[in-house]
Amino acid sequence: MPLALLLRVIRGWRWRLAAAVLALWAGGAALVLLAPRAHVAQAVVAPAETTSFAVSSLLSPSPFAPGGLLDTRPTGNFAVYLGVLRSPEAAALLARETAIAAALTERRASGLGRALRAMLGADRPADADDVLDWLARNLAVTQSLASVTWTLELAHADPALALDMLRRLHGFAEAKVRADLAEQAARRVAALERRLARESDLFLRNSLYELLAQQQRAGLVVAADEAVAARLVSAPMVEARPSLPNRPLLIGLLGVVVPLAVLLAGAALALLRHDPAAMVAASTAARVPPMPSRRADDRGEGAMSAGMPPARTRHGERVPDALPMRPPPVPPPSGIGEC
Repeated sequence: MPLALLLRVIRGWRWRLAAAVLALWAGGAALVLLAPRAHVAQAVVAPAETTSFAVSSLLSPSPFAPGGLLDTRPTGNFAVYLGVLRSPEAAALLARETAIAAALTERRASGLGRALRAMLGADRPADADDVLDWLARNLAVTQSLASVTWTLELAHADPALALDMLRRLHGFAEAKVRADLAEQAARRVAALERRLARESDLFLRNSLYELLAQQQRAGLVVAADEAVAARLVSAPMVEARPSLPNRPLLIGLLGVVVPLAVLLAGAALALLRHDPAAMVAASTAARVPPMPSRRADDRGEGAMSAGMPPARTRHGERVPDALPMRPPPVPPPSGIGEC
């Protein structure tokens, strides 16, 4: 279909397309306005290896390894801290010590899929697996582009519950990293002490004493320092008004996306309804010029009655009739008239 014809068809459907745009936008805006909103609890943390000189010098001697300035991925104890935040152990902790499991069960009971779950036999209370799935979808960890800080965000309809869960998650992840480091240092100290009890070489014993001093110092730092994985830059706080979903932004996006979608759908429908055979026949008929109509005039009819071609017109001007062609003279036969 030519572009001009397609635009002409869409212009003919402009009122139908406008009604479809209005209906779809109104339906989408209604869904956005009726969607449940959530409060966001937020905390800002920073890796302890880069913000605490004692921990960075004792637990992580080289926090800025070669290529570390170009690699923005978390490393060291902070990477373990971020992994623990979404671990099954953290989900089990939330299901055991908070009311998130009961809140998920209540939400399922009031949702539209309750009848379907009851029909399929899946109507059961929420467990740790459900809490883990909810945690993976609602916990956001965002790295700052201007500094080494990271932002933790947890969204829930109950602001008190969201704040309590974020505090528990941070405390659990920090305690997990601290316990692992303390256990590692204790195992190394015990192994070095057993080796020292059996070693009789003076030079080896001096080296082992140096290693033992390093591990004892690391254990002391882990026990004394308040943050070994993530240092709190901003304590967990929750907003007073719900902000998710962002209603003005979603409604504005609907105002842009819906007209484009309806326009594309109208163009596709016009192309599907187009008949190529009829279009070819119409274009063929448009290319063949109509037969000119004879206009009888006195001069033309007189010329035709006299056996002469009628007068012709060229660019609106009359051209005089052509003279009749005479047959060429026939030469006399040879030998006739000669003496």
